[in-house]
Amino acid sequence: MKRLLYLIVALVATASSVMAKNPVSINVMTFNIRLDTPVDKENQWCHRSTYAAEVVRFHNVDIFGAQEVLHNQLIDLLDGLNGYAYVGVGRTDGKEKGEYSPIIYKKDRFSVESSGNFWLSEDMNAPGVKGWDAACERVATWAIMRDKRSGSRFFMLNTHLDHMGKVARHEGAKLVIEQVHKLSKGLPVFVTGDFNATPDDDPIKVITNPDDPWHLTHSRDIAELRYGIEGTFQNFGRIPVEEMQWIDYIFVSDKVRVLRNGAITDHKGWQYPSDHLPVIAEVVIP
Repeated sequence: MKRLLYLIVALVATASSVMAKNPVSINVMTFNIRLDTPVDKENQWCHRSTYAAEVVRFHNVDIFGAQEVLHNQLIDLLDGLNGYAYVGVGRTDGKEKGEYSPIIYKKDRFSVESSGNFWLSEDMNAPGVKGWDAACERVATWAIMRDKRSGSRFFMLNTHLDHMGKVARHEGAKLVIEQVHKLSKGLPVFVTGDFNATPDDDPIKVITNPDDPWHLTHSRDIAELRYGIEGTFQNFGRIPVEEMQWIDYIFVSDKVRVLRNGAITDHKGWQYPSDHLPVIAEVVIP
């Protein structure tokens, strides 16, 4: 009996050692899907909803932060992504009204241990409030996730920074970093979002400031393989590649190893799944 017990313990130890040496990777994406509006005409959501879901499925995305997601678009995405679930709320009322910044994930891969939302404003618990000099109300959604394959846990936050207010952009980025530090419990961190800022703009400097002990890193900067063009906003293919700007990010903490990062340029002739390119990163966490 003792010999059998020793054998079981040895097998478990060996399995744990192998898992530690061969950690499971996670495909993380950020994807501004462009809100559903008739002004887009042939690019309106009804013409590309299936395509947007196909992009996620084809690239085998495990978890992603989406932006500009109206409730009907969220339902369409979940219908097209069989086996995925979400956390998040509409930014206007904290329920279903207005744009979501949801975290969407594979149900068979992850479980949600805790989650929540806050608004990028002076009162971060007040739904629908425009913070500082912002043009729009802005929400952030966060979750602590557990990977069912490896048992690893991580913190993820997704948001959409204001595009106009200088103070709101700075303070919004600052609030994101503060809340990541407060809520992440020392776990590996992913922050996804449309930050409406290029890498040399103030909000990104706030997020990545090396003098800040809580700072995060643009995953593309440390990726072992960088793929694709150096821009993410293409306005449904209207902006030439050489003029495109990088405004969509997957930030990571220092506990995260980034195997690859790429802007996905998939399109069918003239049709794109969104006016932004989705960005994918394959990452490994302890």
